[in-house]
Amino acid sequence: MRVDVKAPELSESVQSGTLLDWRKQPGDIVQRDEALTDLETDKVILEVAAPVAGVLVEICLPAGSEVKAGDVLAWIDTEAAAVQTDVVKAPEPVAVTALEVKALEVKMTAPAAMPPAQAAEPAPVVAAPVVAPVKAPSSPCQPERNERRVQMTRLRQRIAERLKEAQNTAAMLTTFNEINMAPVMELRTKYQERFQKEHGVKLGFMSFFTKAVCQALKVYTLVNASIDGRDVVYHDYYDIGMAVSSERGLVVPILRNADRMSFAEIERKIADFGRRANSLELTLEEMEGGTFTISNGGIFGSLLSTPILNPPQSGVLGLHKIQDRPIAENGQVVIRPMMYVALSYDHRIIDGREAVSFLKAVKDALEDPARLLLEL
Repeated sequence: MRVDVKAPELSESVQSGTLLDWRKQPGDIVQRDEALTDLETDKVILEVAAPVAGVLVEICLPAGSEVKAGDVLAWIDTEAAAVQTDVVKAPEPVAVTALEVKALEVKMTAPAAMPPAQAAEPAPVVAAPVVAPVKAPSSPCQPERNERRVQMTRLRQRIAERLKEAQNTAAMLTTFNEINMAPVMELRTKYQERFQKEHGVKLGFMSFFTKAVCQALKVYTLVNASIDGRDVVYHDYYDIGMAVSSERGLVVPILRNADRMSFAEIERKIADFGRRANSLELTLEEMEGGTFTISNGGIFGSLLSTPILNPPQSGVLGLHKIQDRPIAENGQVVIRPMMYVALSYDHRIIDGREAVSFLKAVKDALEDPARLLLEL
């Protein structure tokens, strides 16, 4: 019986995908749930598995084809006999007597007589080898200038579209501040070992920033809002997008109800996002929605940048490298671990006063992290 291999169901926001390379070819035996190919969408890569065991008899759509949910990709025959190749078996060993083995040694050591015809033949004349002309290497003054043309992945195309959409639609503006990270770093150093032993995950910086952002968003609600036509949509929940760099590009999985999560829950979820982003295991549902985004370019050494909005969100917080710098403190010049932070926002609904106040609220919370625990 022939069984269709169909493209998996997609979410409402994803209309189609592109088939990647087939892992099996016609005539190959496949097992139920064995991966046959992958379907790349503009958000994730979905695995296409065999619905039944059998023989892959035909591939209906080659790699690179654009497909929609339910399209027939290939056929599997559940009744086809397995194709087996003939294998030449090695001869079984034959038992010989000791007398035959001494006889065999004598025969092998005796010089073989050369046939008379071969002894009389003259040595063959060997023609001189023909040497092919070697292409002269390029002149150092004129090195080779090669080009390669590679089609963008659907994810990269979608990233480009959304970033350009943000520039064309929103009235983006960025405001900056700097944060003395010494209090957070001291707290992490003091409780890191105990925290890791208790919760099985390291205490990082992102949980502090997530908590500080949620606390500030509750006060400055427009930063957590979005524009829909002529309406401003306020969100009374806090779904924070975490920009994660993967081998395929930038993805933004969402921390749902981040304000209700503990420090340990946030750290575990972020670590899980990073691991599954590179193994292509993030689901469409995990990357849809979001009311605000945090992007940490500091892990790559960025000192200052202006992050771009993730539509339809109205705010994105950019984090940067922590660097020891001299600052004035109580009339004295001291060295402190400082971080520049940047808030890009949609000036259509967020005024400068509100944006600056929001960013200062984040700064104040991180420079006195006890306020995060007391929600002050």
